[in-house]
Amino acid sequence: MEAGFVVDNTHGGTLQSTWVDGAPVRSMWTGLKLKGHERLPVTTYRCTRCGYLESYAPDASS
Repeated sequence: MEAGFVVDNTHGGTLQSTWVDGAPVRSMWTGLKLKGHERLPVTTYRCTRCGYLESYAPDASS
């Protein structure tokens, strides 16, 4: 497992969640500093019976 966080990009639009490697570092201008960090789209699967959710951020090569 690798530490990271999920970015919330909801200001004025709807986007797919993105996982970013490392610890979040605040930025006065953009909220968080993301330059130089790996970013991967998050895919979430839902159980149709119980509603349980599992989220994954696979490498682009997977």
